[in-house]
Amino acid sequence: MAAKKERPAPAKAPRTTKPAEAGKAGLRSSSISSNARAEVSPDELRKLVSEAAYYRAKQRGFTPGHEMEDWIQAEAEVLRRIGADGTPRR
Repeated sequence: MAAKKERPAPAKAPRTTKPAEAGKAGLRSSSISSNARAEVSPDELRKLVSEAAYYRAKQRGFTPGHEMEDWIQAEAEVLRRIGADGTPRR
């Protein structure tokens, strides 16, 4: 009898968008339950806040002297969006 040929497993389809771009691609946060909470590590939280602060600074033309204000507002925005109670998760 002839041996049966094994077919290789199908390759995974490449991602079309990065997770960070998913929100820009038209996904709405309203599709997520209002009770949903994101589990975000301190490093991830810092990265999200840093990016949000950068975009705030960019929006006002990177005028110096507002860095702390940008950071605080960005932090509040990120914490509100992820549904955190204000304390980073460990």
